[in-house]
Amino acid sequence: MASTLRRMLLLGLFVAGTACAQSSLKLVVDAGNGHGRVRNTFVYGDCGGHDLSPAMHWHGAPEGTRSFALSVFDPDASNGKGWWHWIVIDLPANVHGLAMDATLPAPARSLRNDFGHLRYDGPCPPAGDLPHHYVFTIYALDVASLKLGANASATQFQSALSGHVRARADAVFTYAR
Repeated sequence: MASTLRRMLLLGLFVAGTACAQSSLKLVVDAGNGHGRVRNTFVYGDCGGHDLSPAMHWHGAPEGTRSFALSVFDPDASNGKGWWHWIVIDLPANVHGLAMDATLPAPARSLRNDFGHLRYDGPCPPAGDLPHHYVFTIYALDVASLKLGANASATQFQSALSGHVRARADAVFTYAR
């Protein structure tokens, strides 16, 4: 548990040096079963799920927000560096939610996740692992675009956020099989 908390802290610090405005930014993700566990609808297809992205909405972005970015990250992945399930950039500032299995509004787009796909891929931890944590994060940004190329990595995403995050909000769920 201590290593999980350490990884979550480190995840939160990858925007270190970024001055986040005090904000009431909130993120609500409709992925849980009422007990904090991801429902099968949102689990990766090869792990018995339907692999649909959950509905979510956010509110309370600070004034001056020009776009949003969204990520879903598993800090408990056995590779020791976590696992990116979804990275979305360039969500327009007037968008405040996504429907279940939504098509992204232009000019938003997905970056390549750790499955190698340009989309959401749900939880699929190794069988027998302790429950993994899935951190959904919305970032309110002070730029209209992160200006990342089509093949940008998660590391490049993290670097592009630096200095541009006005506020962020997280929702955390667990899943094990």
